[in-house]
Amino acid sequence: MISMTEELRSILRAFQQTEITEHAIYSALARRVKGPNGDLLRKIGEDEKRHASIWERYTGISLEPERWKVLFYVLLAAVMGITFAIKLMEKGEERAEKNYGAVEEAIPEAAVILREETEHEAALAALIDEERLQYMSSMILGLNDALVELTGALAGFTFALGSGRVVAMAGTITGIAAALSMSASEYLSQKSEEGDRKPLKAALYTGIAYLGTVVVLVFPYMIFESPFAALVLTLLNGVGIILFFTFFMSVVRDAPFRKNFLEMLSISLGVAGISFLIGYAARLVLGVDL
Repeated sequence: MISMTEELRSILRAFQQTEITEHAIYSALARRVKGPNGDLLRKIGEDEKRHASIWERYTGISLEPERWKVLFYVLLAAVMGITFAIKLMEKGEERAEKNYGAVEEAIPEAAVILREETEHEAALAALIDEERLQYMSSMILGLNDALVELTGALAGFTFALGSGRVVAMAGTITGIAAALSMSASEYLSQKSEEGDRKPLKAALYTGIAYLGTVVVLVFPYMIFESPFAALVLTLLNGVGIILFFTFFMSVVRDAPFRKNFLEMLSISLGVAGISFLIGYAARLVLGVDL
């Protein structure tokens, strides 16, 4: 006979709530995906429902899915991709799974459920595949190059030109030209390699990532009269882009967040600082005063 303490009941109730909510999430996502991936998500959803029913036998209460979580992950999948949404959800589940050890001795089914959850993670890692992940390296190429090159260029322009609108114009022209150049280079690079990726799509992903970064970095110069105030906001925007993209990569590829974030941040800010000094020196040497 199991001794059901209030602490144990509370843990099992949390397990039950998580499982029934994830059943609803996986079922909702399965309706958005066709083929083997959709079947996989549907099967995992049914497993989660079965797990919830096991915990219900011990808690004695019936729980409904947390609708806000279901809506959150469905919207997240629509914006960021199903792989990102599922992996982020699974990371939260990994933290919950640490509590399984506390109930394994009291609840015989706990070990079986934990093993099935581990199998789910392995199955998802093997099968979930999205176009945006196939072309992730192209997106990284465009984003990294834009961050390093354009942040440095804007920092140099800020001191060399001294006018927010002039810097915005120069940055826009530089950014668009560089985006086209990077896209062409990626197209030729992919065309010369053997693989499943289509050269034109790879070029488009590179160009879109580059142009999106250009818009975010140049925009402050369009709203601030002072180019130095604009530069501060541009650098903050750059940090935000690095933070967002590094977090995305750490989730979908299980990459170390801290190391990659600091590395990318130091490169971008380092280039910006050097370019700022070059712009200052160029203005002094050339005697330009705009």
